[in-house]
Amino acid sequence: MTDKFIFRFVAAISIFVFAVVLILNRHIIPAPAVVPTFTHFLPLINAVLNGTCSILLIASLYFIKQGLIQTHKRINITAFCLSSLFLVSYILFHYLAPETKYGDLDGNGELSASEIAATGNIRYVYYVILISHIILAAGVLPLILLSFYRGLKMEVEKHKKLTRWTFPIWLYVTVTGVIVYMMISPYYHF
Repeated sequence: MTDKFIFRFVAAISIFVFAVVLILNRHIIPAPAVVPTFTHFLPLINAVLNGTCSILLIASLYFIKQGLIQTHKRINITAFCLSSLFLVSYILFHYLAPETKYGDLDGNGELSASEIAATGNIRYVYYVILISHIILAAGVLPLILLSFYRGLKMEVEKHKKLTRWTFPIWLYVTVTGVIVYMMISPYYHF
């Protein structure tokens, strides 16, 4: 496979994933009238997947620094598979579940003045974390795919150059995914 083909493939996958997330998140395709019972488990599953990926990414860095390339590869493949499973679960949740607003204590979908006051300035912290998480999550997918390609092809120098960016962004996204879950979970009402 040529680099040109790989870049096109990565771009196509990234655009497709972004489009699916956008279409399902914006409910362009109507969600079922009744939220399936398993839906309420998905945010916790997503947090566990993100947390596990965070640990795996740190372990991966440790093992490559020890020169254990095969262990590094296996851990990264596991992290990639778990992140892919997360993506499917994330899309499914945001398709099925009603929108959750930070601070919406009564679950009516509206934020009253008292609910806004109850969350205080922590609400701004939540939105800064959430927005940075979303932007970086959208941008890291092509970096992950290209890093994997270079690593699996044993193009070590190109892999290293990419992972200088991929690793910290992917780690940030997985860690902040857990933080976002912990901050928003008290407001789930479904």
